[in-house]
Formats: sequence, structure tokens, C-alpha cells
Amino acid sequence: MEQAKAQTKYIRIPPRKARLAADLIRGLSVPEAETQLGFSSLKAGRLLQKTLKSAVANAELQSDARREELIVVEVRVDEGPHMKRAKSRSKGSRSPILKRTSHFTVVVGQKLAEEV
Repeated sequence: MEQAKAQTKYIRIPPRKARLAADLIRGLSVPEAETQLGFSSLKAGRLLQKTLKSAVANAELQSDARREELIVVEVRVDEGPHMKRAKSRSKGSRSPILKRTSHFTVVVGQKLAEEV
């Protein structure tokens, strides 16, 4: 079973929010996953959709797979580096703000032929 992978790194969205969109498409076929992400109102949905389209293009290019025969084998959202900022507080103090980033990994593969 041929698999193709696409990664997008340093996306400016917290991993916790991005995992909500990743859970929507895990295990679905590619046309269903694109529909789910297209109608999702989450910001991570459209960012993850770009990574999914890249993985599908890689599969079509590398192994001559058809889009309709592909399924989403793995969707992973890992934590990237934090951008550290500060917010001013009373009496000259400050409180830290962590602006989190994510790394997306999408793996697509062909459906297994079910034996009857």
C-alpha cells in the first residue's frame, strides 16, 4: 500500500485548536475529508485543507493514485515553538503570553481491497 505524506510547519494556531479540525477528517476518504474541511468554520480547517491537498497531489504524482481511491491514513498535529510575548500589568510587572505554533502532518494511502 503506497502512502504519500505532506507536512506544514510553523502554523500560527495553537495545537489544541488545530486538533479539533484534525479529528474531523481522521479515517475518512479524501473527497469526504475535503468536504468536511470546506464546510468547517474553524480556521484550522482551511489550513489543514491546504496540507491535505498537498498530500493528495504527492500521492497522484508519486504513485499514480486516483483521488477517489485515497483515504486519510494519519493526521497529526504536533506542537511547534512558542513565540514569547509579555503583557504589562500593574505596579510595573508583566505576565507572559505564549503564542503557540503547530506542525501539521497528513498521510494519505490507498484503500485496502476487502476480501469477500
